[in-house]
Amino acid sequence: MSATVRASVHSWDVVTAADGPGTRFVTFLAGCPLRCLYCHNPDTWAGRTGRHMTVDELIAKMLTFQAFIRAAGGGVTVSGGEPLLQSHFVEAYLHRCKQEGMHTALDTSGLLGARATGPLLDDTDLVLLDVKSSDPETYRKVTGVALDPTIAFGDRLAARGTRMRIRFVLVPGLTDDPGNIAGVADLAVRWSDVVEQVDILRYHRLGVGKYRELGLRYLLPDAAPPTGEQLAAAARHFTDRGLRVTT
Repeated sequence: MSATVRASVHSWDVVTAADGPGTRFVTFLAGCPLRCLYCHNPDTWAGRTGRHMTVDELIAKMLTFQAFIRAAGGGVTVSGGEPLLQSHFVEAYLHRCKQEGMHTALDTSGLLGARATGPLLDDTDLVLLDVKSSDPETYRKVTGVALDPTIAFGDRLAARGTRMRIRFVLVPGLTDDPGNIAGVADLAVRWSDVVEQVDILRYHRLGVGKYRELGLRYLLPDAAPPTGEQLAAAARHFTDRGLRVTT
């Protein structure tokens, strides 16, 4: 039955980046309830923009790369958009991936963490939890939604022993307040029994052209990528707490 579950799939790719360990088969599901000011994939916001695929169809795509991915120490990652908008599909897909012997990762904001069932998380080896901010006011400014569900999901993952990587985007003038960064570091320490590392991601402007193509206004026209010094200063908040950091 699970093989016939369908999802709106924006795209898929084979990448080696910040999507989990090794080379990954990454599926980007369409649809997202967040409107992050720095989002570089606004074309994933609407669920109707994707291609409808079954679990079987997506597994068939993944299997064409399976030998290469395994040799590169990788696995599969489900991303978005926000993948937990289509949690039934994610659950069925990750289960099939585990049956195929693949390492699995879920990239999520945590906003819809309550939709992640126990079986879904049982088949998830790693959660890439995007913590956009530790300050509720800044978080809402950045995303348009509340912070509390993300923290609740992180607490749940830590309690059940699910491995995590925390991902934080450093945007000068928006998320770079030292108190805000320190708060994200404190959350990582709170979940440190399961947090493998913290990935500080550089804000970039690579998606600006997509806004023009979609007729959307880009809301951070003056923001610049962080300097090396700014990244190093942010990283110290985490390393000083004994956390492993990548930038």
